[in-house]
Amino acid sequence: MILLAPMEGLLDHILRDVLTRIGGVDRCVSEFIRVTDQLLPSRVFTRIVPELRNGGRTAAGVPVHPQLLGSDVSCLAENAARLAELRPEGIDLNFGCPAKCVNRHRGGAVLLDEPELIHAIVAAVRRAVPAEVMVSAKMRLGYMDAHRTLDVARAIAEGGGSEIVVHARTKADGYKPPAYWERIAAVREAVDLTVIANGEIWTVEHAALARERSGCEHLMLGRGMVADPGLALRVTGQRAGGLPWIELLPLMQDFFAQVRATVAPRHQGGRLKQWLHYLKRVYPEAEAAYAELRTVNAADELARRLFAAPAAAY
Repeated sequence: MILLAPMEGLLDHILRDVLTRIGGVDRCVSEFIRVTDQLLPSRVFTRIVPELRNGGRTAAGVPVHPQLLGSDVSCLAENAARLAELRPEGIDLNFGCPAKCVNRHRGGAVLLDEPELIHAIVAAVRRAVPAEVMVSAKMRLGYMDAHRTLDVARAIAEGGGSEIVVHARTKADGYKPPAYWERIAAVREAVDLTVIANGEIWTVEHAALARERSGCEHLMLGRGMVADPGLALRVTGQRAGGLPWIELLPLMQDFFAQVRATVAPRHQGGRLKQWLHYLKRVYPEAEAAYAELRTVNAADELARRLFAAPAAAY
């Protein structure tokens, strides 16, 4: 099973749509929905996860599990109950976000030092939603260090979680390589639920090493999938070679059309260049396009120069 990771500010419903149409992804987790001290209206959930209006699936039919982030036990449970009314297949809980502003407000990875609170959150959400709605969680190995990794994993399992995605770094590690996939093996041994390995999986070779070192069959792909949209197909053996630029370009054009229809004009060009920046890790055509278009901000000009030019130009 291949999951597509939540990535705040990057992997939103538009990019989920495009990447799941390419194939190889079995499930997505949305960007986090921040819960503080109030019951959110349903429109907040559908704004961040518009797939909820489509049976909780992308246009390609891939399930999307909305993710909640917060530390108020009762408020998270109430919001999970309201979210469950929109009939997602599952609800995910964020115990992994390393962002300072999130951690400062007691959300994300900072909770990894409080396994008792994590247990209370998972248990309350599990009680609040129907039995058929999966409750899962995403965690890191720890906050400043990994000494409570197994305590957190057990808290999630004993609270009624069905799955844990483990990003194989601490908050202090941030996104600096390497990812410590071998440390996930102890989590697998400590809990009787599905454990999914995540972190620093950029290639098929990385995927094989992550599986070998963690013992996990299932993986979550994030930045690696954004940089190499055909990665899930190759990891699952559905495609031998990479996705050619000439096949990717029409999908990028559709991505940008959706961005232009839904994103404020001042941010539209940035969204396209953000994806090009990742793609240039794999595609020399993207590197050439990014170099040429880096200072161009007008959406019309970006579209004309990237999509109207012959594919061989890049």
